[in-house]
Amino acid sequence: MGLTYQRILLKLSGEALMGDLAYGIDPTIVQGIAQEVKDIAAHGVEVAIVVGGGNIFRGVKGAAAGMDRATADYIGMIATVMNAMTLQDALEREDVPTRVMSAIEMKEVAEPYIRRRAIRHLEKGRVVVFGAGSGNPFFTTDTTAALRAAEINAEVVFKATKVDGVYDSDPKLNPHAKRYKSLTFSHAITQDLRVMDTAAIALCKDNHIPIIVFDLSVSGNVRRAVLGESIGTLVGESCEII
Repeated sequence: MGLTYQRILLKLSGEALMGDLAYGIDPTIVQGIAQEVKDIAAHGVEVAIVVGGGNIFRGVKGAAAGMDRATADYIGMIATVMNAMTLQDALEREDVPTRVMSAIEMKEVAEPYIRRRAIRHLEKGRVVVFGAGSGNPFFTTDTTAALRAAEINAEVVFKATKVDGVYDSDPKLNPHAKRYKSLTFSHAITQDLRVMDTAAIALCKDNHIPIIVFDLSVSGNVRRAVLGESIGTLVGESCEII
């Protein structure tokens, strides 16, 4: 297996764990993700994961309903720890050693996030799942993914979604929407292409970490991305806009 990337940060939305459910976690989907991660980890890829919590609670929606925004965001962070623990369970049922590290102290169920310890886990072949976002309200898990990727010296951020890449407009609304094969960080920001939020893209740009956006539901896509195959959309500093 000729690896293009040795250490990756996989960003999963909470919605990715729902499958076709309206809410919550689909165990079959989670186990499928665990099997994809097991496949690449078995070939020596060091895998860190940041997971969202939108399948359980989304802070922005809570704030829109009248809740204090900071309080709503903290509840969302707790939801991400629930998802992280679910992923850990699925991975360990696949015999993949896994550690959950939380940015909010929950010592009974997760390790506190310590950068050097996270890197050591990766070096020992353990998958590390980061929960509780960055530990701060008003920051998305996309921004957390970019931050953690920079902190652990990840070579790439894999943004695993329900669509097969980045489009110039919403493909659900525009049947003629064009999918990019590659584009620059600057183009993604100026055109507001919603690859990730602006802070996350800027962090990746400043730290020279490419982003690959691809469809998680296609079996084997994580392996293909690690091998450097052309799937989804590559976002980088020197990419052509194709």
